[in-house]
Amino acid sequence: MELWLHAHIALLLDWLSLPLNGLPTVFIVSLISATLLPLASEPVVFGLIKLNPELFWPAIAVATVGNTLGGLISWGMGYGARHAVRHKLQSSADVRALKWLERLGPKACLLSWLPGVGDPLCAMAGWLQLPFWPCTLYMTIGKFLRYLSMTAALLWIFPGLA
Repeated sequence: MELWLHAHIALLLDWLSLPLNGLPTVFIVSLISATLLPLASEPVVFGLIKLNPELFWPAIAVATVGNTLGGLISWGMGYGARHAVRHKLQSSADVRALKWLERLGPKACLLSWLPGVGDPLCAMAGWLQLPFWPCTLYMTIGKFLRYLSMTAALLWIFPGLA
């Protein structure tokens, strides 16, 4: 059984590492990981780049686009939730966080790359009805810098970790 499992995992990894299949996989995983669902896209991006170094920039671009679209899905969910649920915030921490987010405006979406904070941040930007296109721009910049720095660090600064 274990041999069968290892063989199938190896086949799956071989299939995903193909440039033809790897970039769509990076896109889908990056999109899903930017929603409120718990999934990490970094290992997929890094794995594809490690297996296909010539795909460095395409993988970064595809991951950025997928992750930004996932952030926009969260933004839309927050926007829709505001209209679907009309209740007041209960805790003072919630009120402080919303005031901070309102004060920063769309620029707060630069932080959408942060683990555990970024996805709810995008949803709250939608909840507050922050402007869509500026939020998109700042999300894209933040997510691009995240993938670029994370992948570059793993490849060139800490190559022994990979």
